[in-house]
Amino acid sequence: MAALTRVSPYQCHKLSLVNQRLPELFVSFPKKNKKFCRFSVLAMADLNTSTVLVTGAGGRTGSIVYKKLKERSENYTARGLVRTEESKQKIGGADDVYIGDIRNTESLVPAIQGIDALVILTSAVPKMKPGFDPTKGGRPEFYFEDGANPEQVDWIGQKNQIDAAKAAGVKQIVLVGSMGGTNPNHPLNSLGNGNILIWKRKAEQYLADSGIPYTIIRAGGLQDKEGGIRELLVGKDDELLETETKTVARADVAEVCIQALQYEEAKFKAFDLASKPEGTGTPTKDFKTLFAQIATHF
Repeated sequence: MAALTRVSPYQCHKLSLVNQRLPELFVSFPKKNKKFCRFSVLAMADLNTSTVLVTGAGGRTGSIVYKKLKERSENYTARGLVRTEESKQKIGGADDVYIGDIRNTESLVPAIQGIDALVILTSAVPKMKPGFDPTKGGRPEFYFEDGANPEQVDWIGQKNQIDAAKAAGVKQIVLVGSMGGTNPNHPLNSLGNGNILIWKRKAEQYLADSGIPYTIIRAGGLQDKEGGIRELLVGKDDELLETETKTVARADVAEVCIQALQYEEAKFKAFDLASKPEGTGTPTKDFKTLFAQIATHF
């Protein structure tokens, strides 16, 4: 007869391990002894999962990270944060998707409370001014909606997320930014006069100074292509922008975000990320080695 493990009523309540209807791995204790409870071995395994919140989960890259985490439920309990009910429904409308405003720290608390790691994928998005006619030449003009410019979203909004995560005892933050931040005259800064890379860089520095273990991923030009089929390249100080390899698939960025949660080699690191063209090089599978070659902390 298998040995029984003694579990206090407090532990039973704390683990919330009630009848999970898992007979093949179920351990039953005598009902007469109130100091015993019944629990599932599989339910106990759930305690080993890491709860990860993805902010910007309704975006093109954030939705991929959220989906990947959901697919790996044996390792992760996924949460998402979006701005609107419409965005929530777009990624499935599950109860683990929260609606909040990153400009308002209090609205972040329900989503952040109890998580182990935070993946920040929020970003201001410039919009093209109406009336542009490409047949007439010239360049389109852009603007940011009121209340959603880079200072408010990429600086204040990300600072709020970092502060809320620190207050909640979050163990790691992965922040996705952009290459180009070393050049204040980068063309992206002129879009809508938003200086978006400058504000992103300020948030990255704030995270690096926070004391929370972090991974800062400065992605190259994002492409809506299949992931997992290219050799990934890491760099520093925008050096990759001077090469022919300065783009990366969103799916690969999403995978790097999740892999960064698994390895100590990824913590307290900041790096640029791009990939070789499909069909050249060897598709990256060893992420521990990829992170280990990074020496830059900011």
